[in-house]
Amino acid sequence: MLVIEGTYRVTGARPDGDSVRFHPADPTQWDLVPGPHRVQRNATGGAQLRLDGIDSLETHYIPAHGRELHQPPPFPDQAADALTTWLGFTHVERDAHGTVTVSEPAQVPGYILTRGADLHGRCVALAGRGAAPGPSGQPHFVDAALLQQTANLAQLTDGLAYPTYYTKLYVELRAAMTTAVQEARTEAKGLWPVDLTATGAKIDGLASLTDSAVVLPKLFRRLADYLVLGAGDPSLAGFRAFLDQRADRVLIVSKGQFTTLSSVVEVTDQTVRMTEPPENLVFDER
Repeated sequence: MLVIEGTYRVTGARPDGDSVRFHPADPTQWDLVPGPHRVQRNATGGAQLRLDGIDSLETHYIPAHGRELHQPPPFPDQAADALTTWLGFTHVERDAHGTVTVSEPAQVPGYILTRGADLHGRCVALAGRGAAPGPSGQPHFVDAALLQQTANLAQLTDGLAYPTYYTKLYVELRAAMTTAVQEARTEAKGLWPVDLTATGAKIDGLASLTDSAVVLPKLFRRLADYLVLGAGDPSLAGFRAFLDQRADRVLIVSKGQFTTLSSVVEVTDQTVRMTEPPENLVFDER
């Protein structure tokens, strides 16, 4: 994976549990990140990261034609606070919209390990703190031991994020993340005691998603999109058909079979559940 050294900065941004802004010491190194998507950077060379392999509960998701939504508290904010603390920020203040107004220190040193950007221009990365394990701008072999030193694994270990794997993530790293997830679930850490992804969440409108139903964020986003499209109709009768239209392609690891997200989602009346644990799924990167 490509190593890039730099600093994390959060003032003026809205970092959450799986996304934070990073500024390379040499901004031209963004151009070294493999394609097909280019990293979108701001005027000062900073870019938003998407932490590879994890998905924390949403703090500010906006469906098409809808208002900003969040997943049930306190887990989204806990994940966001845990990430900034892990990176080395000792004090962070936010306004009512979640934007950081004050941070101490103003920036913290760190590095990222990446293989590409997503279609939104976010760099998909493993996030490390302190000195990089190799020269910036050069490739470095990443094994499970190095993964242990990243925020990605820390969020999974503490039960503050779900595993959400994509095809570019190396199998060895995915296996180490899965072990951390299963241990966190067994030890009832973080969100796992209240997770309804596998047991089933009763959804009778958007309020269910924002106030009570703790589910895999990808499932939350698809449900939110569907309900907003329904313009107030809470019925889930057409949800699986909606998923078919979205055509999220996914590998069921234990079966070695590619299918679509709709095939691992079960809807019974107003209750929705996933029939496979999230760590058994690998999504096709768009």
